Amino acid sequence: MNKKTEAMDGNTAAAHIAYGLSDQAFIYPITPSSPMGELADMWSAQGRKNVFGRVVDVTEMQSEGGAAGALHGSLAAGTLSTTFTASQGLLLMLPNMFKISGELLPTVFHVASRAIAGQALSIFGDHSDVMACRTTGFALLSSGSVQEIMDLAVVAHISTIESRIPFCHFFEGFRLSHEINTIEKIEYKELNDLINKDIIEKIRTRGLNPEHPHMRGTSQGPDVYFQLVESSNKYYDELADKVQNVMDRVAKLTGRQYQLFDYVGSDDAERIVVVMGSGAAPLEEIISKFGHKEKIGLIKCRLYRPFSKKHFLKALPKSVKKICVLDRTKESGSLGEPLFLDVSTAVKKTNIDVIGGRYGLGSKDFTPAMALAVFDNLKQKEPLENFTVGITDDVTHKSLKINQEIDTVPEGTQQCLFWGMGSDGTVGANKNAIKIIVDNTSLYGQGYFSYSAHKSGGISISHLRFGSKKIHSPYLIQNADYIACHNKSYVDKYDLLNKAKFGSIFVLNSPWNSIDELEQNLPSSLKHKIAEKHLKFFNIDASSIADKVGLAGRINMIMQAVFFHLSGVLDSKKAIDLLKKTIEKEYSKKGEDVVKKNKEGVDESIRNLHEIKYPQKWIECEIEDPKKTQDLPIFIKEIFNPMAKLEGDLIPVSKFPEAGFIPLGTSKYDKRGIAEKVPNWNPKTCIQCNFCSVVCPHAAIRPFLINPETKKPKNFETTRTKGTKEDLEFRIQVSPLDCTGCSLCVNTCPTKSLEMKPLHDMKDQIENWNFAVNLPIRNDLFKRESIKGSQFHQPLLEFSGACAGCGETPYVKLLTQLFGEQMVVANATGCSSIWGGSYPNCPYSTNRFSHGPAWANSLFEDNAEFGLGIAKGIQNQRNSLLLLVNDLLQSNSDIGELKDLFNDWINNFNDLRKSKELSEKIKVELSEYLDKNQNKDLNINNLLQEIFQKKDLFSKRSQWIIGGDGWAYDIGFGGLDHVLASGEDVNILVLDTEVYSNTGGQSSKSTPRSGVAKFAAKGKNTCKKDLGLIATSYENVYVASVSLANMTHLIKCLVEAEKYKGPSLIIAYSPCIEHGIKLGMGSQVKEQQLAIETGYWPLFHFDPNFHLIGKNPFVYDSKKPKKDLIDLLKHETRFSSLLKTFPQEAIKKHNLLKDDIQRRHEKYLQLSQLFQSKLK
Repeated sequence: MNKKTEAMDGNTAAAHIAYGLSDQAFIYPITPSSPMGELADMWSAQGRKNVFGRVVDVTEMQSEGGAAGALHGSLAAGTLSTTFTASQGLLLMLPNMFKISGELLPTVFHVASRAIAGQALSIFGDHSDVMACRTTGFALLSSGSVQEIMDLAVVAHISTIESRIPFCHFFEGFRLSHEINTIEKIEYKELNDLINKDIIEKIRTRGLNPEHPHMRGTSQGPDVYFQLVESSNKYYDELADKVQNVMDRVAKLTGRQYQLFDYVGSDDAERIVVVMGSGAAPLEEIISKFGHKEKIGLIKCRLYRPFSKKHFLKALPKSVKKICVLDRTKESGSLGEPLFLDVSTAVKKTNIDVIGGRYGLGSKDFTPAMALAVFDNLKQKEPLENFTVGITDDVTHKSLKINQEIDTVPEGTQQCLFWGMGSDGTVGANKNAIKIIVDNTSLYGQGYFSYSAHKSGGISISHLRFGSKKIHSPYLIQNADYIACHNKSYVDKYDLLNKAKFGSIFVLNSPWNSIDELEQNLPSSLKHKIAEKHLKFFNIDASSIADKVGLAGRINMIMQAVFFHLSGVLDSKKAIDLLKKTIEKEYSKKGEDVVKKNKEGVDESIRNLHEIKYPQKWIECEIEDPKKTQDLPIFIKEIFNPMAKLEGDLIPVSKFPEAGFIPLGTSKYDKRGIAEKVPNWNPKTCIQCNFCSVVCPHAAIRPFLINPETKKPKNFETTRTKGTKEDLEFRIQVSPLDCTGCSLCVNTCPTKSLEMKPLHDMKDQIENWNFAVNLPIRNDLFKRESIKGSQFHQPLLEFSGACAGCGETPYVKLLTQLFGEQMVVANATGCSSIWGGSYPNCPYSTNRFSHGPAWANSLFEDNAEFGLGIAKGIQNQRNSLLLLVNDLLQSNSDIGELKDLFNDWINNFNDLRKSKELSEKIKVELSEYLDKNQNKDLNINNLLQEIFQKKDLFSKRSQWIIGGDGWAYDIGFGGLDHVLASGEDVNILVLDTEVYSNTGGQSSKSTPRSGVAKFAAKGKNTCKKDLGLIATSYENVYVASVSLANMTHLIKCLVEAEKYKGPSLIIAYSPCIEHGIKLGMGSQVKEQQLAIETGYWPLFHFDPNFHLIGKNPFVYDSKKPKKDLIDLLKHETRFSSLLKTFPQEAIKKHNLLKDDIQRRHEKYLQLSQLFQSKLK
């Protein structure tokens, strides 16, 4: 075999084999498995052929349940089909998995195994999802490295074909799915020798065929069901041997031999560990380091279901006395976790002691030091059982103590850490670096990338290893030879050099090129470590270079050039040439201008790199004491601050509130300071429209009203407030440390009264912000339901983790300014749940009365039903309060002024504003009455006490169900439709980005025709689903299509929707970074205006109540399109890129999109006319 090495990640390895050995794939996006489906769709669009010489048919479904159902049908037709999923997605497939295995239909599900959402959602890897499908009848095959993923994917596909048993091939999400490693690629032509075409033909002939008909999927009674379940036993009894046979044949092809249970270690081992997946690698490294003097070993479980006792005992050394079984899942209430129970059963007739432990949940790192702790625990006379490793459990005291980290990485391996920021291109550039090095040297490479919960502005840390030996170290770097910090704000926030080796290289991107500037701006702790570790220190102002060449903050290729120049991994000149070729390949779709700018940035990088000759006296710098935190809330001190410093792994169990609850308003403590530039206000030209505040995605710029007599900071400029007779001063104030620098406010300001200035020139505004937010709030001078007036109400959504320029957050922020103190939010999983609810950041906050939005997330698919349940639950409780109040009034008791208040409240029971106003009065009056009348009528007092206990329910709740288009148009549409049909008083806000934003930009039914998205590489073939029009068909639902570009219309529709006594649906156009707006997200409101003017985005509102007053209920608010659609399409790469990749398709589909928009325009006009005619 001609072995070809290539750098690829686990998802690519699995998708490569799955595509090659399948006829069809049914896909749906879910992190971290989505790239497998994306690759399959892209290869299909490009015409890539599988092993059978055909292009694979790839179909995106509306949910994982839908994908499994379609897959089941395809298998029933005799087709070789596959799918890719993870976590909740796999759980949605469970019903079909039972059907597929019951019918003995061969298939492979490739699973990037991931934690299951319980007390919180986690997108990170463990085995919780796979362990939930142990009883489905699927064979479960585990891979523990990127190479194994490719090899065992072959084993899974060939085994399922030959055995008729369906397979679930799984590997840890992110840790393996996204790890890039150097592997030997198996080419399709090499797989032909493994395929038995006669068996495949039998599979096809068993398919449903009216020329040879049969029936399947019948209903059976108790007389025969049991027997038929048992009839398939022989297939499972034979499976282990068949899988081993396939492994042996694959070994002949590749030279890599696998066993169902692979043993590593001493022949006379007395203590061994049993494990599945990537956790085996650190254990194996410990055996390599200490095995010569310790009788230890390791069994890697590959085929977990069916669990072959025969093969396990064969792999088990006869000398073993103790076994520790490690599970990467938790089964609450069980005697032990799944693998532990199986191993215990397998050895029950021996004298071997078996203990179990848990590790690595939610991708918790599993290091060699932890692996050593596991072996050390086995040494004890009475080892700790049912333990955890990697955390400090100070509640049940079940955690193993970890000693200092051990370096077991192969000698000579170069290890590099890159501290980047989401969207700055650091991760992409590092992926390219691995490919460049692996393709052009004899070195092996490994890359892993960790991210914060923030979206594009969050921190990313790239872990790269290069060496002459294969790298099997699936854990984060502990000793780095090269560290680069790509954002200067990190120097004050993180311990950047904690993992730096003595004498290693440190590169900083900052504007501080002189030693004096560095002395002034670097914290003492950083200077101390630079000197203490004798680091080679370099500085480059990459951000200025990027601005100079026109890259606007995209510093990735500049910093990559520096890496190649300094690291010595590759000859510098050769590396730069290869980097420029990569630029041509990666950016050609974006235009020659982008390619040219990136090349110029690379050339400028080396010329502007400065080595810093720092004084050795830096070692004497005193490490600062932690900032005083005694005035901070406990949650901030004990949870938020450590996590913000990336020290969450060190927090013990006892510190965490149970069930994952967190207080509101924690995001205000973050103060990331990530913007290069922030807006500066000019009071002389400002017209006080407050547009800047409305559009700000992060509530980082706000208007304030100040009493002229208030003592102000020195630079706190103000101007006379317009539109009121009251003598007040006005100021627009920015929070420099919370601003993300998107410039949306600057580009929206009608009088150009804002300009972007460097953050370091705006430091005095930090004091101004702190002063402004502590001023008395004056929100009573202007109408709340207006553009200007709404912005004087405190935004109860602030400083979220959303991308800079986000198109979603302004709508939700505005909702909180209109109704926030009475809001209850059910939020679908997606972008809005990640920027809105990522532990420990809570951007939802409270007002001065500690009232604010109560927010909860259930799942992706059930959000409408979840929100309906909340609304019904609250209504049930309010009705019980109503009964108590009626009972009280009917008693004719003398309760003073309470009687009138209660009667008034009953009459305004469902009025949001009035019930709130009356609620506050009732609480005061009721409290005073109870204090004064304790010794009067006991029954009345008891009734009043019961009412007082329910006092929070006097105020009507504003129930909002919020989510993206992936939820509303696709996976959750059935539930959303049911809730709309229910007639219940709930409000639904759809943040329509027209793609699955949170999982990386996959196509949804909201994606317009011709739009390029993942899962739609050739541009979407079908037109956008008209969700609003569908909802109007019920004729009892308030429906509106809105845009931030028309703020008056937006506020009018939000207010009308809330007042409407029944279901309402607001569809809000929400531009996303996935759209590729060429002028950047800072221009997204202007892009929305263009979308309205071209007819691309319609504005309308449908109010069924208008029937009652003789008005047309369907108001088409859009004017006739006055601009050509091409003006919009050329502005966004989701449309323009199709002209470069598939030009003929682009022309055809762009014209069809134009037809779609014209047809919709005519349809809305006709609909408006139709409703108007009914009034006559």
